[in-house]
Amino acid sequence: MEISGTQSIHRAIVLLRAIASRGRAGSRLLDLAKHAKLTPPTAHRILRCLVAENIVAQDADTHRYLLGHLVFELGLAAAPQFNLRQIVEPSLRRVAERTGDTAFLIARSGFDTVCLDRKEGAFPIKALTLDVGTRRPLGVGAGGMALLLALADDEIERIVSANATRLKDYGKLNVPILTHMIGRSKQLGYALNDRQETPGVISVGLPVMNRYGPPYAAISVGAISSRMSAERQKEIAAIVKSEVRSLEKRLAEAASA
Repeated sequence: MEISGTQSIHRAIVLLRAIASRGRAGSRLLDLAKHAKLTPPTAHRILRCLVAENIVAQDADTHRYLLGHLVFELGLAAAPQFNLRQIVEPSLRRVAERTGDTAFLIARSGFDTVCLDRKEGAFPIKALTLDVGTRRPLGVGAGGMALLLALADDEIERIVSANATRLKDYGKLNVPILTHMIGRSKQLGYALNDRQETPGVISVGLPVMNRYGPPYAAISVGAISSRMSAERQKEIAAIVKSEVRSLEKRLAEAASA
């Protein structure tokens, strides 16, 4: 394939990831072009092609871009090969039951994270900070931060720097604040998010380690801050850690089956 062809594919993927990160809100052409470091005409040309293939849809009223139905269909076709959600579901459910709060399964996708699943505990006030399918910059939220904790310092710096301009959309987060939170989380032994995009909610998380390379998933728990004393943060982290270690064994067995 010619270099120009591979470059176009790369640009299209960057645009798709940006559109996915906005969810149902959709994305404006100018914002997408800026994110992908493209001129608006170039971004529009690529998007027009993606719309023609039903990979991207454009809202008739707002003219914002959203993921098209072909993405959903392709996801259904790929699901049997990537059954991480199915394998993790019992662990995620137990975490929610034992804590009484909301448990999230977060997966890495390049320099982003995706919420793959969510289970609600019995406590009546829910911390529903993420919907399934939500994309955010890697490092945002306890799950995203947990995925960074197992990486080398230079890799963490590279990822945080690459996401720097996007952090401000999440509770006025910035590189110095996130770097401080990562350092504190390393000392604690689990990711602690107590000052990001959802006021009144605190979350903790741990990565699901991968024996073949960097972790690709994490489990986090979010609760209203009045339920998240320092002592309870440790208790929840211990519950998550217990499930994560058991889960790592099951994933290793599934990979070698």
